[in-house]
Amino acid sequence: MVVIRLARGGNKRSPKYRITVADQRRWRNGRFIEILGYYHPDASGQDKELVLDMEKAQDWVKKGAQPSDRVKKLFEKAKTSAN
Repeated sequence: MVVIRLARGGNKRSPKYRITVADQRRWRNGRFIEILGYYHPDASGQDKELVLDMEKAQDWVKKGAQPSDRVKKLFEKAKTSAN
């Protein structure tokens, strides 16, 4: 099954996440199919907290990819900030 999930990066106390499309059998930070954007929860200054390509995300969901619970919340956040 194809899933849309977060892949963790960054330092020990400063996490940064990539929103990726991956095979469910791969490990969290392993091989992925495509990067849809990134999420930086501790963004400051000119850094953006959330960058997400909603067109690609909707395309993957139409193809049957299952977003994780956290990614669903980020989709909602991206929709509200776009309006």
